[in-house]
Amino acid sequence: MAICGASAALAIAAVIPANDKSEGNTLFTVIAVTALSTIAMVIYPLLFQALSFSDLQQGFLIGATIHDVAQVVGAGFSVSDQAGEIATVTKLFRVAMLPLVLITIVLVLRATGLNSGQGKIALVPWFMALFLALVALGSLVDLPQDVVAQVNTVSRACLITAIAALGIKTSLKSLTAVGAGHLAIVVIETLALLGLAIAAMLWLDLLSQP
Repeated sequence: MAICGASAALAIAAVIPANDKSEGNTLFTVIAVTALSTIAMVIYPLLFQALSFSDLQQGFLIGATIHDVAQVVGAGFSVSDQAGEIATVTKLFRVAMLPLVLITIVLVLRATGLNSGQGKIALVPWFMALFLALVALGSLVDLPQDVVAQVNTVSRACLITAIAALGIKTSLKSLTAVGAGHLAIVVIETLALLGLAIAAMLWLDLLSQP
């Protein structure tokens, strides 16, 4: 969640050992992260303005604390264009950490033997290899904006399809069985991320003062 919200949850769920609760847990995480991101999109800009942060600082804090990309963009540009651009870049740096996290998870599973029932997991899952290839392509080639927009639409459709597929295969009973403890973990992680980001910003402010 600290990396890329729903996308990270789905990606990590694809490489960890599955059990009879995996689908319900994944869908619960996606719903919780999306809901908290939407709430943060409204509240965080007001909070950061009340703390008298500059547009640049607000953009960094928004990009560093809100889980999902869409809500980061919405919150950032609701402050200003500068805040929106900084928020988007900051969030993309977080997204860029996803391959490292997935590789680390796979290495840990291999070392501990927790994936023995699934066979050997690829060090870089095929979808992550495709992600890295597209990142390299977008960085090295000046792609037409209409092509980028169409690919972005397709990617959103694929994400929605994946979430919808989980929803079809998961009952409300299984979601309620997840329990309040899981929700508490998501909320605590969200608040911890917010607290650390604000503390870091205030610390940097103190250091910059003569």
